[in-house]
Amino acid sequence: MLAPRPDARPGRGAGACSGLRLDSRAACELIGLAVALTLSLILKLLAAEGQQQAGKVYRIGYLRYYGCAEPAQFTELRQGLRELGYAEGHNLVIECRAAPGKAERIPDLAAELVRLNVDIIVAEGTVSALAAKQATRTIPIVMVYIADPVASGLVSSLGRPGGNVTGSTMLAPEIVRKNIQLLKEAAPAISRVTVLIDSSNPGQTLPDQQMAAAAKILGVRPQRADIVTSADLDKAFAAVLRQRAQALLVYPLPLTPGEFQRVTDFAIKNRLPTATWHPAYIQAGLMMFYGTNVPEQFRRAGVHIDKILKGTKPADLPVEQPTKFEFVINMKTAKAVGLTIPQSLLQRADQVIQ
Repeated sequence: MLAPRPDARPGRGAGACSGLRLDSRAACELIGLAVALTLSLILKLLAAEGQQQAGKVYRIGYLRYYGCAEPAQFTELRQGLRELGYAEGHNLVIECRAAPGKAERIPDLAAELVRLNVDIIVAEGTVSALAAKQATRTIPIVMVYIADPVASGLVSSLGRPGGNVTGSTMLAPEIVRKNIQLLKEAAPAISRVTVLIDSSNPGQTLPDQQMAAAAKILGVRPQRADIVTSADLDKAFAAVLRQRAQALLVYPLPLTPGEFQRVTDFAIKNRLPTATWHPAYIQAGLMMFYGTNVPEQFRRAGVHIDKILKGTKPADLPVEQPTKFEFVINMKTAKAVGLTIPQSLLQRADQVIQ
């Protein structure tokens, strides 16, 4: 074999073979052609894969109590997804299923989302998350606005969820204890507090049991009025009056926004101070709110969704805990129930509604 000429330039297609004997040069050129074709094929495959990924439309199932047309939390979920490049009408479809005031329909709606073969289910609230988990063990579930996911049986632990469920928690036991404490600070004379609660929701009954010890220390006797469906509202009001309640602690309930206002009107009419950890209720006029930044939790749900769509298993995504809590006082409602809020509370509030 002849040695290549000193002026031969390797790495420039056929020119790299020009200094070789005829038969060797032909072989060299065939090898170069094969390499070029292989590289071209790889680049085309990569380009096709990129186009396919860019053109994929993801389907997200959204399971919630409140109506799909109601903006609360839905807006923040969409915003969180947009910030990560997912937009309805482009690469995203959101299949929302809701049952305002009819929590008993949630399991059927969860099963419907499973039949639609969505890529992920976003479950708002403990009842929705439990229904979704019961409906599927394979479709990933991102839970949001969950009181106690470990005690409710949704995940094995916050750090290692296991299974197909992850998301965020509200640390409800701590929040409930704080609400009863703030209610007592706002109205030191109260001793009987009626808790409006959905006893069918383990996300409420578990933290409520833990609240009892805190109430005893504060000299408060908690009483309960059960609201499982909208039809229970009038019976609950009657129970409040029968119990001679001096204040109300209102849990998130399976009610419509119009019924939120009925709770506020009832409390004002009967001069009952109120506290809640559900943001929609403070917006409807209840007196005090202490809880997590719920809109931020829904925006953060987009991060979980993005990671799962990119291949991370829910079992490997730790459940996020809240880092920011908010305290809001509605002074208009406080005045309507005849209460003067101590200055010490007003100074600690993140927001005072006049």
